[in-house]
Amino acid sequence: MFARSTTIQAQPSSIDAGIAHVRDEIMPVVQAMDGCVGISLLADRDTGRCIVTTSWETEDAMRASRERVRSLRDRAAETFGSGGDTQVDEWEIAVLHRDHRSADGACVRATWLKVAPGLLDRTIDFYKTSVLPSLEELEGFCSASLMIDRATGHCVSSTSFDSSDAMDHNREQARSLRTSRLRELGADQLDVHEFELALAHLRVPELA
Repeated sequence: MFARSTTIQAQPSSIDAGIAHVRDEIMPVVQAMDGCVGISLLADRDTGRCIVTTSWETEDAMRASRERVRSLRDRAAETFGSGGDTQVDEWEIAVLHRDHRSADGACVRATWLKVAPGLLDRTIDFYKTSVLPSLEELEGFCSASLMIDRATGHCVSSTSFDSSDAMDHNREQARSLRTSRLRELGADQLDVHEFELALAHLRVPELA
């Protein structure tokens, strides 16, 4: 399974319009494309940072959609009020585990990291055996995923929770977990950010 994420620096006042546009205009078109297995949208209403992610059955399907989604991406950026400021990344979905599906009010904590490209298989095994069991113990845990870029060694771990309250309550525990696990792995943390899970329409199967 593969995914393409588009990060948009939105105007906070335009986020609701952007969410509606992705839900009503973009999602039906993308989901009708061959090999698409869903779409999600993360939003931070304070900073304006939003991430739209589409998931694909194969890398070929993701590649085949590149040109077709370009105009959709441009229109979405305009609706979010970003002035065309977007970043596009393509990933392999290495791990995905759901305890239960998220409901309204769910939130996501995403952690970006970098490891040596030759250590990615070890990173995937470490995530499955050491990180995932600890994430499942956090209050309000819904699901977790690990996406990787084998060419650069960049990875992003995303963990969804039932509510913002649950995510607030487990923040210190999660910080301690990140510190210890990153040290064990020898990875560099690039960024951590928390979001509202504004849209979650994914049919990606369990990959854990």
